[in-house]
Amino acid sequence: MTSKPFSQACENNKTPILAVLQQYFTEPGKVLEIGSGTGQHAVFFAEHLPHLQWQTSDLAENHSGIQSWMADYTGENLLPPLTLDVGKNSWDFGPVDGVFTANTAHIMAWDEVLIMLEGVGKILKSGGKFVIYGPFNYGGQFTSDSNARFNEWLKVQAPHRAIRDFEAVCEAASKQGLSFVDDIEMPANNRCLVFVRDPA
Repeated sequence: MTSKPFSQACENNKTPILAVLQQYFTEPGKVLEIGSGTGQHAVFFAEHLPHLQWQTSDLAENHSGIQSWMADYTGENLLPPLTLDVGKNSWDFGPVDGVFTANTAHIMAWDEVLIMLEGVGKILKSGGKFVIYGPFNYGGQFTSDSNARFNEWLKVQAPHRAIRDFEAVCEAASKQGLSFVDDIEMPANNRCLVFVRDPA
């Protein structure tokens, strides 16, 4: 039996993120998680948000890890992963009532972040919420020394990776009909940014 993939970061941040999701994903509906990673978040959020159908997604090579976490989940509101490569998919699925993504914007290239925002704008229903978790810069400045070091580490991993600017994300989102709603401080110098889909 292959052991399940495990992320300590997911374990650390799942409860603070859940508090945000409970505030904004209040109505029954379907939520797409972009980049479900290990699957830990999906199982935890589906268990604690039983009014939601939680749709996992990731690159195909990560599906087996997600499914290994799903195998222990006894609820019926957690959906098997869609294959989603942000820069290559046509985003021809949906519509959905909400979208959530964690720690993806600084892993993707900026062009892929823009494509993700375009895709979210395409599939999110009017009035639906988009919640994005991760570190962000403000006014082009790091919010902490640890974030500056993290950004250096990201660049070593791949030159296209970087902590994104809050202002640039909000501007790009607005062009896709996603209006900024809230910016919530999270542990370990992270944030939750919340957007709402404008009426079509």
